[in-house]
Amino acid sequence: MNKLHYKMKKVLTCIILLSFPFVAIASNPWRMMKKVEKSITVPSFPNRDFIITNYHNNEDTLYTKAIDDAIIDCSSKGGGRVVVPRGTFLTGAIHLRSNVNLHLEEGAVLRFTINPNCYPVVLTRIEGIDCYNLSPLIYAYNENNIAITGKGLLDGQADFTNWINPDKILHVSFPDGSNGGEKQMLNQALQEQWPLERRVFQDAYGMRPQFINFYKCKNILLEDFEINRSPFWLIHPLMCENITMRRLTLRSHGWNNDGCDPESCKNMLIEDCFFDTGDDCIAIKSGKDDDGRRWMIPSENIIIRGCTMRDGHAGVAIGSEITGGCHHVWVYDCKMDSPNLVRIIRIKSNANRGGEVNDIYVKKIEVGVCDLAILGIELKYWNVDKGDYYPYFHNITLEDISSKKSRYVLHVDGFEDKALARNIMFKNCRFDGVTEQEPCVEQGTSNIKYKKVYVNGKLLSR
Repeated sequence: MNKLHYKMKKVLTCIILLSFPFVAIASNPWRMMKKVEKSITVPSFPNRDFIITNYHNNEDTLYTKAIDDAIIDCSSKGGGRVVVPRGTFLTGAIHLRSNVNLHLEEGAVLRFTINPNCYPVVLTRIEGIDCYNLSPLIYAYNENNIAITGKGLLDGQADFTNWINPDKILHVSFPDGSNGGEKQMLNQALQEQWPLERRVFQDAYGMRPQFINFYKCKNILLEDFEINRSPFWLIHPLMCENITMRRLTLRSHGWNNDGCDPESCKNMLIEDCFFDTGDDCIAIKSGKDDDGRRWMIPSENIIIRGCTMRDGHAGVAIGSEITGGCHHVWVYDCKMDSPNLVRIIRIKSNANRGGEVNDIYVKKIEVGVCDLAILGIELKYWNVDKGDYYPYFHNITLEDISSKKSRYVLHVDGFEDKALARNIMFKNCRFDGVTEQEPCVEQGTSNIKYKKVYVNGKLLSR
């Protein structure tokens, strides 16, 4: 019996020792980030160029057909680069195909017409709601191995005389004779759960399109170019996998000008990008209300590093259309600084949208000035104080953060009778210029910890 006991003990010890390294890796989120990063691969393309000017008939004022013909030719021949040379080219919607790299040479400008008739209706999502709408300026559906690269400029021409005219956005005439805001019928379609074939938005009631929208695509590279004057969100990967986005300049201050909105995406790297936008710089999403619950596809494994954020509602936001959930996000080595940057990290939803957000890791962030809070959490977004689908946010860590000015360190707008924001840790942080007497508002929280956190030079004593 003793001999058998010894053998069993020895076997058990071996199992523990063998499994220990894997336990250590699983318990270290930054090692997990490295593993995720290795799984994200950059697509490659054959060394063939298809120059758009070679496809132009020298008569059309728009280059839409020339670009489309070059893309079709490139894709049908196994792929390569569709090259936009130095110069300015006016175009309508561009639809990418598999194995095509749309390459903007330095000095190239793709300027998109403001004529809605140049944007045919396609399947997409607007603010987490499935619909058919005017084509995004650059669109791809169910394609593989696609890219936009090069040091050129994408100019949407949106301003308050066209796409973002307040009168147009707020006073739309719908087919049934009613009038209302641009998204009124879209939200009605969600609330009443219209079938998809009825959710067609076009002509005068077509909603402002995204600038870049890739839907159900894999193996994506976005590199080096600049976007400005977008009608709506700038970059919107939807249900995509394996995405690399680096060295982009995203500069646009119209309504709803989020910089990048990964929605129900998996394995994404956002690196060395500059954001100066009218809404959230980055906003991670996964569908809204019943539309999100029908798909239930989370956003997961997203790495954001080396980025600079200026104006915006948040540097990095998660939500509010986060019904499908969000797991494993790393924000690392970023600089955020603007009196018009409201929050550094923002997590938002409500009891209609729900959504579980967990394992969010923020490290080595240098903050100059922000308006409201370093971490802002909203569980009652849009003042929704009850519903059937309460959100749940947990396992959130911020470390090595410094800031020079904000109103709060932490601001949680939660439910007094429900602790739905849990397990939040601040460590090794220094927050100066905090103006509110109570730097941390924690309504609806549990297990909030501060380790070596200094506020206005004093150790936070709780």
